[in-house]
Amino acid sequence: MSMKKETPSDVKLHLAAVNGDLRCIRRLLDSGKVHVDCSDRDGTTPLILSAANGHVKCVLELLDQGADPCARRHTGTTALFFAAQSGFTEIASILLRHGTPVDIPSVDGGTPLFVACQYAHLDMIQLLIKHGARVNGQMKDGATPLFIAAQNGHCSVVSLLLTHGARVSTPRLDSATPLWIAAQMNHSDVCKMLLLAGHHVDALRKNGATPLFKAAHKGYIDVVHELLKFKPNLGILPNGESALHAACLFGHLPVVKMLMRAGADPKIVNADGYLPIQLAKNANHGQVVHYLNQWQVYVR
Repeated sequence: MSMKKETPSDVKLHLAAVNGDLRCIRRLLDSGKVHVDCSDRDGTTPLILSAANGHVKCVLELLDQGADPCARRHTGTTALFFAAQSGFTEIASILLRHGTPVDIPSVDGGTPLFVACQYAHLDMIQLLIKHGARVNGQMKDGATPLFIAAQNGHCSVVSLLLTHGARVSTPRLDSATPLWIAAQMNHSDVCKMLLLAGHHVDALRKNGATPLFKAAHKGYIDVVHELLKFKPNLGILPNGESALHAACLFGHLPVVKMLMRAGADPKIVNADGYLPIQLAKNANHGQVVHYLNQWQVYVR
């Protein structure tokens, strides 16, 4: 892609591509004053602009006039990436027919499939997978399409990816798994789907925390409910705390009650030698202290 300064004709062509002005695009290209793949300072071509803005006829015209379907912005993103981001399946189909590689990554490793999963464009996801998009591809930080779908709470996307062979518990480089991120984001339905698909309930972060610990810490009662069905570790974790300690520290009484009913031990001490009730008392969570007193756990 040329790095030369944009001419006035380049600017006009880019504006016409953004606005879907087919007649202006034809007139400018016929003038011979402008190249079909002229790019701006970000490396954006007219084809990328028309695809990003959903202008089917302009995309077809630019391709017929020789536009490069593989042209990339300096960030690595292509026309297909932007079509996938907005769910423009007709444009994506046209680009794929014209030879755009389905998995050209951006600089962070994200492909059109990743961005389609981020925005839950189901038809787009199916189209990209049909054309060979890698369901288990990973971004530079290790995130998979399933991780992105779980992070955003898209149950329908999670289901579709699992149907097409997505590995359920592939972690990011920081060891966060799809279940861990779903728990952190309070997506209980996604947690349920991942657990039923075989995701390990106690998948640890590098800091030694489990999904249950994170959900208890945040007070996410529905997530805790789903996780408890799969018998998570209620004892002291590698981070030196239990889920009950986390719930008590932040005063989440409904979570405390649920953990106790599931068999959490109120007399367990953390790595610093504190009982859950002591954390609650020190943080002035009187209701939690009162509740734990009913279990014959007392603190001076």
